[in-house]
Amino acid sequence: MLSVEDWAEIRRLHRAEGMPIRVIARTLGIARNTVRAALAADGPPRYERTPAGSAVDGYEARIREQLQAVPTMPATVIAERVGWTRGMTVFKERVRDLRPAYLPPDPASRTTYVAGELAQFDFWFPPIELPVGFGQSRTPKQLPVMTMVSGYSRFAGATLIPSREAEDLFACWWRLLSQQLGAVPRTLVWDGEGAVGRWRARAPELTGACQAFRGVLGVKVYICKPADPEAKGMIERFHDYLERSFLPGRSFTGPQDFNTQLESFLLKANGRRMRVLGCRPDDRVAADRAAMLALPPVAPQVGWRATTRLPRDHYIRVDSNDYSVHPSVIGRRVEVHADLARVWVTCEGTVVADHARVWARHQTVTDFEHAVAAKLIRRGRADLLRPVPEPAGEQVEVRSLDTYDAAFGLDGLQDELDGQVS
Repeated sequence: MLSVEDWAEIRRLHRAEGMPIRVIARTLGIARNTVRAALAADGPPRYERTPAGSAVDGYEARIREQLQAVPTMPATVIAERVGWTRGMTVFKERVRDLRPAYLPPDPASRTTYVAGELAQFDFWFPPIELPVGFGQSRTPKQLPVMTMVSGYSRFAGATLIPSREAEDLFACWWRLLSQQLGAVPRTLVWDGEGAVGRWRARAPELTGACQAFRGVLGVKVYICKPADPEAKGMIERFHDYLERSFLPGRSFTGPQDFNTQLESFLLKANGRRMRVLGCRPDDRVAADRAAMLALPPVAPQVGWRATTRLPRDHYIRVDSNDYSVHPSVIGRRVEVHADLARVWVTCEGTVVADHARVWARHQTVTDFEHAVAAKLIRRGRADLLRPVPEPAGEQVEVRSLDTYDAAFGLDGLQDELDGQVS
């Protein structure tokens, strides 16, 4: 067989040097017909082995009959039906080659997004243990990180929050939109989070809190169908990226340190070139924001809010922890507020308590000023309730009992009783 090197040389001598066929044959020591074939060929010579055939060839017709009857029939069942008794590897390969001809086509759709169309949200639970103070630490299931990825620009955001309760969820949701993204996509996608909504009776159902939240923003909230991971592939890939690129080699002193490092990492992540985009998310996010809705002029009501009458122990409870309130408003109506970082209490517009939110559970947080005020108030109330001592030098008149007998008409009663007895 003519080698590729000789084939290339024949063509060079004929096309570039202008040598006739007989001279090329004499120079290279090959037959003239070989030279003619090399010049007429469209490509270099290739060795092609004649198929030797396979033992499964004789069963192909019967395999096709089984696939035509049931296209999804397993290869092991087909082998049993057609009487195949040899190795299964070659048989399965033949079934795999023949099966697509009997199955209906199932093309995958290529998902594309226009600017400002949507953003996907979900929770990521980092596989770490994080100290939260007071000698406590949290396991991965107790560390919800709310994540966000915009469909068009792939701009990503994330924040670790204290809990998955509705109060914390909506507070973080608003923070991601207002502080990190800076605009509101027209559709917000969630994967069946309990505080947001779920599929019920084959239809999505949003919670009342979610309806109020999206009403203020003026957007649509889409709940993914159960067992449909393709509907939120962007956010799942972002979670995998965080586990492979953010966590390795890092240590954290607490929730605040975790969020600080995560924020710094996201600045670099949004500045990296993505193959699917051909550019960086930062290069697209401006156009993405321009097509989104503007932030509402009045922010939605998010976080912990409650009205209660302050009890005598002047403490209020937020998320399993008790926080002190100034005792001067005991018995009065107070407004309790809390967000992801602070807990504060107001009474008729005046702040009467302000604490940093504690991530540890079942703790009592006391402000020193509140403790001192309570002690002074208790001391003053004790003085009010103590009996007043008698003034020195004054004598109190002691009346005779006859005075009371005369006042009630009882004088002489004792003489009559003595006469009856005698």
